[in-house]
Amino acid sequence: MAHTPPDAIAMLIADHKKVTSLFHQFETLSDRSKVSKKNLADQICHELSVHMQIEEQIFYPAVRRPVKDNHLMDEAVVEHASAKELMAQITDMDPGDDLYDAKVKVLSEQIAHPVGEEEDDLFPAVRAAKVDLRALGAQMADLKAQLVAATS
Repeated sequence: MAHTPPDAIAMLIADHKKVTSLFHQFETLSDRSKVSKKNLADQICHELSVHMQIEEQIFYPAVRRPVKDNHLMDEAVVEHASAKELMAQITDMDPGDDLYDAKVKVLSEQIAHPVGEEEDDLFPAVRAAKVDLRALGAQMADLKAQLVAATS
């Protein structure tokens, strides 16, 4: 039985849902849950890092021309850069540090904006442009597997 490659957009939406769920889990932890907070925050940063690399290396370049909306993708790249800076700070911190929870909360808010734009504006435009989402999904799944293997 041949494995059907995932739909590129379905993959990205699944990542969005996973990270949103992780942010919600983080928000439910008490100040005494330092180890759990660190583990969750690090997992959030890792998931986002892999997701952003897949978007920047494969998805955005593949859909930029057919969608004809450079503004949306340029904005996403800038938002990614800002989020990466905050992720680096969070990764280097401990949950007991000043502003740790605030930085994770701000990261959550920074991520919510581009996720909404992608799901409401970009993904429908990509579908309308008839991009081969299975072929793109296969490329993205391969890169994701490489990135996950490299960090585990």
